[in-house]
Amino acid sequence: MHITKSSDNITPFAGFNFCFNHFHQSGLAGLIDRHLGPRVKTVGYSYSDIIANQLGIFFTGGDCAEDLSEHLRGPLGQVRGMSVCSADTLLRAIKELSCPSQELVHPDTGVVHQFNINGKLNDLLLKALRTTGQLTSGVAYDLDYDNQVIPTEKWDAAKTYKKCDGYQPGIATIDNMAVYIEGRNGNSQATYKQKQTLKRIFEHLTDKQITIGRFRGDSASYQQTVVKVVQANCGSFYIRAKRSAAMEQQVGALPEGAWKHVKLGVKNMEVAEIDDWRPFDGDTAYRLIVSRIKRGDAQGDLFSGGAYTWRAILTNDTKTSPEQIVAFYNKRGDSERTFDVMNNDFGWSKLPCSFLSQNTAYMILTAMIANFYRYLIGEYSKAIPWLEPTYRLKKFIFRFITLAGKWIRTGRRYVLKLYTRKNYSPLLE
Repeated sequence: MHITKSSDNITPFAGFNFCFNHFHQSGLAGLIDRHLGPRVKTVGYSYSDIIANQLGIFFTGGDCAEDLSEHLRGPLGQVRGMSVCSADTLLRAIKELSCPSQELVHPDTGVVHQFNINGKLNDLLLKALRTTGQLTSGVAYDLDYDNQVIPTEKWDAAKTYKKCDGYQPGIATIDNMAVYIEGRNGNSQATYKQKQTLKRIFEHLTDKQITIGRFRGDSASYQQTVVKVVQANCGSFYIRAKRSAAMEQQVGALPEGAWKHVKLGVKNMEVAEIDDWRPFDGDTAYRLIVSRIKRGDAQGDLFSGGAYTWRAILTNDTKTSPEQIVAFYNKRGDSERTFDVMNNDFGWSKLPCSFLSQNTAYMILTAMIANFYRYLIGEYSKAIPWLEPTYRLKKFIFRFITLAGKWIRTGRRYVLKLYTRKNYSPLLE
């Protein structure tokens, strides 16, 4: 085997040039600098430069700020127009964009809860979606809300219900895109102060002229105060109901003729409804949509009878059939896939800072990058047949970003020379 060396400035990530240009052409870079304002002149990097560097880390296979200094400074330095900063500069800028956390003491238990509400970055998150056209006015969207446990050993992390130290941010998504993120410490259960969190989310969306048609939430949203807030801000809601003895007795009293056999996806189940369910000891009646699946061990349920595993959905939707409601609610699992994407593709499993306030800023900024990636792969897949809009970031890097290339000067202009048989020219049209 023989080896020869070349001193040509050939980058292994030439495909990132297209992404970096699109970051500017889409209007995101300008939006970031207008919204966040200028940094101190002596630092030398704007906020759009900082976010472009974080974008470059993820889009070239890195997962932490240190990759900039140790591995990526050379390749990213060959992207025309890009100012590559150090890892310290990147992390310092993230800290600049954080805001102080609030401490709330539970009046009964004395437990101290930490919340971090970064309104400025959440506004930017939503404005970015408006800029790329991923969200528009005049459309009634489906909103999902959930809390995710993020295990971490940071200085201020608290014990979670999963028995690990970490954070438990509240995250609102539309079409699997984060539209609002609120930092919470690990000891703050999803039920705690959820009414206030949801009010902030709806105010945030209303301020940007985003309409919510339907809301989905898990059993942590099964609270009278939460239901009132949700019902006042959207057309219909679908919330997983918490089981109670009264509910189990009513479900058990349903005649066999009330159950309808359906197949949703690969699952065979039965669905029924209670059309006059009055939860929270209140006077307001809602529909309770119940689904049940036969248990494999044939063990009977003490209250409801029969060998079934069953679940219920509380809704104010009086028109949609029970099977359609169950199918719609089950799609909530697709929205939870957002957490897997953020953890494994966009850095949430390796939070870089020491405190909740700073890591909340990081989560919002990286969620904006994830939303931009979704926009980018959607646009590129329309022009290039060997890309699909459903590709995860790793596959996109292998298929599109990882490409030998270099900038050459010819005819008084710079031309990107690509060493590939793939056709990238449709992206220039």
